[in-house]
Amino acid sequence: MTDVTMRQMLEAGVHFGHQTRYWNPKMAPYIFGERNKIHIINLEKSLPMFGEALNYLGKMVANGGKVLFVGTKRSAREAIKTEAERCAMPYVNNRWLGGMLTNFHTVKQSIKRLKELEEMLEGNGAERLGKREILQIRREVEKLNRSLGGIKDMNILPDALFIIDVGYEEIAVKEAVKLGIPVVAVVDSNNPLTGVDYVVPGNDDAIRAIQLYTSVVADEVIQAKASSQTLSGDENEFVEVKDADNKKAKAAKPAKTVKSKAPVKKKAAAKAKPATDEAPVEATPAEATPVEKSTPAAAETPEQPAESSD
Repeated sequence: MTDVTMRQMLEAGVHFGHQTRYWNPKMAPYIFGERNKIHIINLEKSLPMFGEALNYLGKMVANGGKVLFVGTKRSAREAIKTEAERCAMPYVNNRWLGGMLTNFHTVKQSIKRLKELEEMLEGNGAERLGKREILQIRREVEKLNRSLGGIKDMNILPDALFIIDVGYEEIAVKEAVKLGIPVVAVVDSNNPLTGVDYVVPGNDDAIRAIQLYTSVVADEVIQAKASSQTLSGDENEFVEVKDADNKKAKAAKPAKTVKSKAPVKKKAAAKAKPATDEAPVEATPAEATPVEKSTPAAAETPEQPAESSD
């Protein structure tokens, strides 16, 4: 996780809130006190809460999630665009269009129109158009880019929103809550906590403070992406080793089958062996001599009477 120190937050002016008369009572647990009628935010509570938000975003990005950077107020536009592009995440820095999340299907059609116009200007199609038509197309492209340029490559809804000033981006928070998308937001002393899942109490007006928030979040996203790539690389190596072992096992498989067939032949030989053992057994002469049967003549000749001697 990216490390942020309290000194960095103090130097950026994160601890300065709004005037005391504009405060929101729900922010009382995060206010240290007041000075010159300005609330001072307690950084001892803000710092660990910022760490929890970074930890959540890092885990979500490591699992392949997308974070939508949102900051349309003038002091946040440049920082939001620069840091979101640096970490290759979508962003909205000009104006939040109503239904950008809840009516994302229609927004995707506008994005498709923007890409078609850009291809028309970059390709050979512009040669067949007149100067006036080209000028109209360029104006339309500029208008669409202001509103949709940051989400041009966002094909699905984001997994989380990182918002600067929830009071200014109230519509974005409501749409995220309606769709169940987690919200990580910087909340000043005058803003409510409604709809925010990970609250970062702090100054949401100072340019230096906004640059600190956005740069740290971008660093965390980049680190999470790098860690996920290394983990996927290790898994691929493990799969390759496993495949090599499977190939070796397959190569050794025929030898095993030959060995398994050998006992079968022996069994067959063993079965045939009793037959070969019985074959040499011959009958003994006594058994071989047939039993003499009485001839029919001897059986049928009657005994002759003895002759009387006269």
